[in-house]
Amino acid sequence: MKYHQINSSLFIKNREKFMAQMKPNSVAVFNSNDIYPVSADSTLPFAQHRDIFYLSGVDQEESVLLLFPDAPYENQREILFLKETNDHIAVWEGEKLTKQRAFEVSGIKTVYWLQDFHKILNEMMTYADTMYINTNEHYRATVETETREARFVKWWKERYPAHQVAKSNPILQRIRSVKESEEIDLIQHACNITEKGFRRLLSFVKPNVTEYEIEAELIHEFIRSRSKGFAYTPIIASGNNANVLHYIENNQQCKAGDLILLDVAAEYANYSSDMSRTIPVSGTFTARQKAVYNAVLRVKDEATKMLTPGTLWKQYHIEVGKIMTSELLDLKLIDKADVQNENPDWPAYKKYFMHGTSHHMGLDTHDYGLLHEPMKANMVFTVEPGIYIPAEGFGIRLEDNIVIQETGEPFNLMRNIPIEADEIESLMNV
Repeated sequence: MKYHQINSSLFIKNREKFMAQMKPNSVAVFNSNDIYPVSADSTLPFAQHRDIFYLSGVDQEESVLLLFPDAPYENQREILFLKETNDHIAVWEGEKLTKQRAFEVSGIKTVYWLQDFHKILNEMMTYADTMYINTNEHYRATVETETREARFVKWWKERYPAHQVAKSNPILQRIRSVKESEEIDLIQHACNITEKGFRRLLSFVKPNVTEYEIEAELIHEFIRSRSKGFAYTPIIASGNNANVLHYIENNQQCKAGDLILLDVAAEYANYSSDMSRTIPVSGTFTARQKAVYNAVLRVKDEATKMLTPGTLWKQYHIEVGKIMTSELLDLKLIDKADVQNENPDWPAYKKYFMHGTSHHMGLDTHDYGLLHEPMKANMVFTVEPGIYIPAEGFGIRLEDNIVIQETGEPFNLMRNIPIEADEIESLMNV
């Protein structure tokens, strides 16, 4: 891992929160991700399953976490299983976690090698009545590949049909959505790395630079700051490419007079940041571009103020839509007749702003959180309005990462990243 070790106290707290909500006499099991093949002997870089990382800090393949708070013996209540390391693995792959290092990372005292998992699980199941299985129930999830977790669930159901089944996901959706202070610090660190990359671009971008050259500048700055790289596939969309919401080709030349929509951000220690900025290729916005830009910025600022405890996500988006409607009327992109005759299920503003304004973020860029429940303090949300105008050849999106506060103004983790149009112009023309 490139990142500095996280204090195990975070993972101890996270396990305590999860186990406090388990049913009596129940076991929960969490599996690491697989290393996925490409072809021949090639594989994708390993990325840890966020749930086992959240609960243990273990960032290694072929790892299993077992939680059994009502186990008859104290040393059975938290157990880690790891792939046994040896000298051959150390030479070919590098060091893996030893039992001692696993304790230092996770705070879990009982650590076995993975070869003992089935034997020990069998003993735990003779004591337990219920098994918590970990299924992916995120509202954006579309999973076509069978995961290590899914294979375990299938095997367990066949092996232990007499036990009751419960779901880990509803617990995780609630506890992962409310961040500990250590987690907010890690997201802040990811935002700080993103800031370094963005500032680097402001002196780099000139007419005729390519989108992929911009991508290269960012990855350079991210990796040299101990990030693994992008928190998600980067969007570097110049000109009309910005009107493709998930444009990821990043292969076009940036032309004088165009805008570049950047939806790019760094990760740090598996925690995500999520930034959008829009900058002028030539270093100066046209009057029309600046008018639209400032309209998006006003919507973002007003939407941010609404991220307070008790706010309902669905109602929040309705209110943001009203603000955006007013801005689009002022820009003469829609008129009063459009608003009067709009379809309530697809309001007039959706022609130019067709996506949501905010989502949970944290270990996943689109993080856990139950959208039908009121917002709470220490949840972290994006705020990312945009206006997309294919007929005029540009689109603008602005996005910050916001921590909901118990009282007072929401806290912007990207407060130091330039966003005012005049400041961006000034920094690009130094």
